[in-house]
Amino acid sequence: MTAPFTSATAGAAVDWTALENFAALRGQLRVSLTPRCNIACYFCHNEDDVPPPLTRRDRTQQPRRREINAEDFLTGIKAMTRRGLKRVYFSGGEPLTSPLAREVLTGLEPLGPDGSYTLITNGTRVRTHRSWLATTLLDKIKVSLHYFSDESLRAIAGTRIGIDTILDGIDAAQDTVDHVELNCLLLEQNAHEVAKILDFALNRRLPVQFIELVETEFNQNQRSTAVSAETVISHLRTLTRDEHTEVAGVGQGRRVFRVDGVEIDVIHRNLGRHHVGQCGTCPLRSQCVEGFWALRFDHAGGIQPCLLRSDLRLNIKDLLHDPDRLAEGVAGHISSFTEGTL
Repeated sequence: MTAPFTSATAGAAVDWTALENFAALRGQLRVSLTPRCNIACYFCHNEDDVPPPLTRRDRTQQPRRREINAEDFLTGIKAMTRRGLKRVYFSGGEPLTSPLAREVLTGLEPLGPDGSYTLITNGTRVRTHRSWLATTLLDKIKVSLHYFSDESLRAIAGTRIGIDTILDGIDAAQDTVDHVELNCLLLEQNAHEVAKILDFALNRRLPVQFIELVETEFNQNQRSTAVSAETVISHLRTLTRDEHTEVAGVGQGRRVFRVDGVEIDVIHRNLGRHHVGQCGTCPLRSQCVEGFWALRFDHAGGIQPCLLRSDLRLNIKDLLHDPDRLAEGVAGHISSFTEGTL
């Protein structure tokens, strides 16, 4: 179910407070260019669309059709960034499998010194697209590295692509933009490789983020493969005394370590998360470890504030020709979400 945009969703008396507060707290705009991916990590939530591993098992289970074009994406991004959202992340699926990726990423407008554009990728196609990626305004490429061997890559992602392709993609990313980061989900299948992934990051002087698995309806039958962050935290404490905790006001808290000048983040559920009014009566709150931290703008023309609740998704297709009304509609939706009245 998707909430329709109505004349009551936006109007003359728009309350911008919730959207402006979210922006001030450095909340993210996550732009899902496509639900498709060339690998199929079993834990994938696909920004609340049908994930690739489910489609592989059952071809009747398909993600939403793409209903907007590159110009629509750019209109939506401009509408939101001009209202204060300055951290824009491009995700998928694998965003570089989208036929719109080049047109969108090369069409971005400058965000100013306090803004950033980040591409989140599995790394397999960075080398192929490196020439035009280097011409974009991307500030950062964040590569998912949940594996460090062909065996763990196959076990987690169900692919015959080799780990060398992903490591080469990381090299290509470093040749393309100034800032490259890694992220790694803590899983039973990669527990024996986490130390190697950390060593790789430290040797390359790449920041890395270790993340505990977020349970969704698509991966709940694999919940037993989730690994606590306690082991990696204990290991990091043997490498450094430089540790602090950050709770930014959106999303989850994180433990931040600095090892020889390289930042290592651990997203740790024990630090809590940012909940708002709608979360108070949410039937899924007990399994929520993220809270409110991002607005997800998808390829089918929807925006939603919660990974676990597609019924809170707002259809904005009819507003993509009018950035002002689009921003008003989203502001009204977020206001209702934070008040718990959606």
